[in-house]
Amino acid sequence: MIPALIVFIVTYVLMLSFQKYRPYIALCSAAVMLVMGYLGVFEMTLSSALAAVDYNVLLMISSTMCIVALFIESRMPARMAEIMMSKVPNVLWAVTALSLFAGIISAFIDNVATLLMVAPVALAIARKLKISPVPVLIAVAVSSNLQGAATLVGDTTSIMLGGFANMNFMEFFWMHGKPGIFWAVELGALASLLVLIFLFRKSTEPVECEVETVVDDYFPSCLMLGTVLLLICVSFLQEPADPVLKTLYGMRSGLCCVFVALVGLIRACLRERSGAPFGRAFKEMDFQTLLLLFGLFIVIEGIRSAGVIDAVAALFYRVAGNNPLTLYIALVAFSVVFSAFIDNIPYVATMLPVVRGIAALMGADPLVFYFGLLTGATLGGNLTPIGASANITAIGILRKNGETVTTRDFLRIGVPFTLSAVIVGALVIWLVWGV
Repeated sequence: MIPALIVFIVTYVLMLSFQKYRPYIALCSAAVMLVMGYLGVFEMTLSSALAAVDYNVLLMISSTMCIVALFIESRMPARMAEIMMSKVPNVLWAVTALSLFAGIISAFIDNVATLLMVAPVALAIARKLKISPVPVLIAVAVSSNLQGAATLVGDTTSIMLGGFANMNFMEFFWMHGKPGIFWAVELGALASLLVLIFLFRKSTEPVECEVETVVDDYFPSCLMLGTVLLLICVSFLQEPADPVLKTLYGMRSGLCCVFVALVGLIRACLRERSGAPFGRAFKEMDFQTLLLLFGLFIVIEGIRSAGVIDAVAALFYRVAGNNPLTLYIALVAFSVVFSAFIDNIPYVATMLPVVRGIAALMGADPLVFYFGLLTGATLGGNLTPIGASANITAIGILRKNGETVTTRDFLRIGVPFTLSAVIVGALVIWLVWGV
């Protein structure tokens, strides 16, 4: 167990120290785990390692990236934002509306993609009003991170939870006769929205915005809606008995996303009479995240085979004293703090099997702990400027536009925003699933 734990710790230290090389570090660590397995340090083979990879998650993430790229190219998000801005009277409600819009979009689209859609509108409004774009873009960034946990396709961590817990699209809304995590996230979003209104209460400069963006292709918007509807439909399919069909059933969400993405890309190629759309989609693909996840799935299988996950679960169990509420609070708090400083993808990937092990020791339903983990890890990234990719991207955009962003600028919005959303969301989850 000790050698596998050492490899795992070294992997995390290296990923924290050399973030640009995280995928390659994860893949090298996966290779080390395989070598250790073949040397007899613990039981793991190439076939068991590859079987541990969640291909459904990888298919969903890669295909959704393509669909989002087509959606952004259609300029529909920019037009939607402009329409929203034309309806508000001042900066206070402009920031509120933009943040709300970013939050709603992020429930179905990657957080960084959401930020990239809304940021140009936020910058244009700030320039027009001659106000600092720093607080406006920070508000949009934290809102883009907020609702990723609300749906199956909202964030990589949600997709990972869906695959791990075998949850379908509809079970994020309603599961086992109870409201799903979606409603807890939305109530947390409402609390954070009130915080934004308070923080920008003095920003009463009037806003005038014209709807200038022209959308000449509505098909990508239909693709976005089609993806959601298709995921809902396949969620009602019954699991088949045939082994081959059972394998395909396990990847049904990913295959649906692949199908929609291919329809969109082929149609774009026919429209342009060239293969350029495939090339653009390839460039937009976040291979770093895909490779990182692939490597992490194998690394986590290595520490599971070595007994590390069971040992960590037992440690949590001893600390919690067989008290589910104590464990839940500790898990949420730990997830918020941890995700404030490192990427939540490797953290969630590691903690999901740990949480399942703790729940098994307690004889409790793991769902409340899964939801607590996802809430803390997703929203905790808003606590600091480096806690989420959307935050880093927003600061990069501001710096490119000649703006200086201090840590204090971010914390002034990020801390109250995060704490309000986490406290309300975690409380609702416990009242629904823990009591």
